[in-house]
Amino acid sequence: MTRTELVKAVAEKTGATQKDTAIILQAAFEMIGDKLSEGDEVRISDFGTFKVAERAARKGRNPHTGEEIDIKASKNATFRSARALRTKVNG
Repeated sequence: MTRTELVKAVAEKTGATQKDTAIILQAAFEMIGDKLSEGDEVRISDFGTFKVAERAARKGRNPHTGEEIDIKASKNATFRSARALRTKVNG
């Protein structure tokens, strides 16, 4: 499902306009991103939790040359689904 399809589906379900729905969804996505960039986690009941996971610096290998390289530490957004969502997905 693309963002456009999501906007259309939510607008149909709620009776709101697609324009208003797009604005609201964009604001929600921005808020999630803002909170994650601050290091917070975002919990949405019966849906799941967004968190920031930190990956330590490590050694790796260039697959073409076999040369050892340094891989910098990084952060990544992760999502863990809530039990209610997992139950719905698994039927």
